[in-house]
Amino acid sequence: MADPGGHIPVLAEEALYWLRIDPAGIYVDGTAGAGGHAERIARLLPSGRLIALDRDAEAVARVSKRLSGFPCVSVHHANYGAMAAVLADLGVESVDGILIDAGLSSPQLDDPDRGFTFQADGPLDMRMDRSRGPAAWEWLKTVTEAELAGILRQYGDVGPARRIARSLCQRRAAQRLERTGDVAEAVAEALDFVTRAPEETRTVFQALRMAVNEELRWLEEGLRQGVGLLKPGGRIVAIAFHSGEDRVVKNVFREASRTQRLIYSDGRVRSVTPARLRVLTPKPVVPGTEEIHGNPRAKSAKLRAAERRMDEP
Repeated sequence: MADPGGHIPVLAEEALYWLRIDPAGIYVDGTAGAGGHAERIARLLPSGRLIALDRDAEAVARVSKRLSGFPCVSVHHANYGAMAAVLADLGVESVDGILIDAGLSSPQLDDPDRGFTFQADGPLDMRMDRSRGPAAWEWLKTVTEAELAGILRQYGDVGPARRIARSLCQRRAAQRLERTGDVAEAVAEALDFVTRAPEETRTVFQALRMAVNEELRWLEEGLRQGVGLLKPGGRIVAIAFHSGEDRVVKNVFREASRTQRLIYSDGRVRSVTPARLRVLTPKPVVPGTEEIHGNPRAKSAKLRAAERRMDEP
């Protein structure tokens, strides 16, 4: 079901299933976005509480308005990498569940002024939080051609990364790299076959966006903080849209589900940290054919869930 404005939250029913909402519980939506997941959680909390975060001030304003009728909800302008600090300020020591949806929301993607899409010309901004850090066009001035090629490979799996990086740097030198159309033209110029341009352009935009916003760094930080904030039996659910994102989620959950031992150089055990999580989804949950048909943006989504163990000391 589409939300107001046409946004369709991905894997919404699956997220609610794995969160296993307690009507009196405390929950965190680390990526409020357009409010689709948040509203569904809020409706299940007649005596509970939902703390919604987003690093995008426009999303905070939008979700605050959308959820104004739910007294259980508070919305905060914050990166989920600062989750622990936000909860500490609210006097919340632990929670029953956490949801992190690492994808872009439709309002972000569909607004040409944000710079996330190559399908309409606009300023090359790409910041999720426009009050912090350099815009993409400014950031691009700080990287070398080799660094840029590496970023395209790492975050976008871009095949002709070197050629595209060279083309982008040539445009930068000519001071023609400040709009989304400039990037799209640079990609097309770098390729031998124009038919390859749309897909390569999409992955280039993805890679630049992820680098500008340091998305994998903050995802790992948010997940690690989230694990520490869960009550025994509490659950954390993460939805990823990129192989790198899913790898971060998988690794954090796997690490937290194993006993960790620090060893001195002579082989003695320095410390032992018991396993804190129980992984609930050995394989990621993915959208079904019907959901993908109704929302093509869901195609690459993968959901993983884990539960804070009850038997910790």
